[in-house]
Amino acid sequence: MFLMKLEHDFFEKSTLEVARELIGKVIVRKIDRKIIKGRIVETEAYIGEEDKACHARFGKTKRNSVMYGPAGHAYIYLCYGLFNLLNIVTEEENKPAAVLIRRIDPLSALDKNLKSYGPGNLTKYLKIGRDLNGIDIVKSTEIYIEDDGVQAHNIIRAPRVGVSYAGDHAKRKWRFILEV
Repeated sequence: MFLMKLEHDFFEKSTLEVARELIGKVIVRKIDRKIIKGRIVETEAYIGEEDKACHARFGKTKRNSVMYGPAGHAYIYLCYGLFNLLNIVTEEENKPAAVLIRRIDPLSALDKNLKSYGPGNLTKYLKIGRDLNGIDIVKSTEIYIEDDGVQAHNIIRAPRVGVSYAGDHAKRKWRFILEV
């Protein structure tokens, strides 16, 4: 099987392009000697201070500062005081943009019978905490994304979820879903 770890240039492209192209890729988490994998089947794009659904809509803060950094870094934040959500920073430095990894299908041998994990549960499954916020997922051996050569077809676009506060920006079809 062909395996290639994604490099920085993959994440330096436009956020919408990265969000679409992440569909079908595999997120890998290594903890001690255990390897946990999941195929990315749903993503959402958040692009800049002008995007009313983006954390950067009010400018740079301590919480969202990772979004203003280099592409390929993890932006992890606490949602509803309950769930850590995983985003990957995209585009150029100082342009706050990221892709939320919204859903994965487990690939690890023991977990193949489990159903998909949404954004909060996928971080529990992959044991991702805010201690990994800002980590360079290209250079990391703890968490990274690889291309195993599987081609994702039947990708549909839909409005983002849970951002009704963003008005007309909530209706933008910046969510990408692998239709099975």
